[in-house]
Amino acid sequence: MRTIEISTASKTLAEYAKEWDEDFVVLTSNSRPVAAIVSLKSIDPESVALSTNRAFLEIVDQARREVAEGKVVSLDTMRRRFAH
Repeated sequence: MRTIEISTASKTLAEYAKEWDEDFVVLTSNSRPVAAIVSLKSIDPESVALSTNRAFLEIVDQARREVAEGKVVSLDTMRRRFAH
């Protein structure tokens, strides 16, 4: 990870993105993170869409809370429930 203070950046964002290729860059303003430049070379478009979709992320968070609370169903139980 690299960090660039926006007020002192001397290159265009495209130049930074090309220079750091696979790394990601955090842009800061007054030392606070405000944005990031992330390489998408090895990431499929669906992963990007899901990772930025608020509704999907809420579903994931809810599922994680349920697992933490012990609200799980075994694979065998699922197979029995949905067997044809």
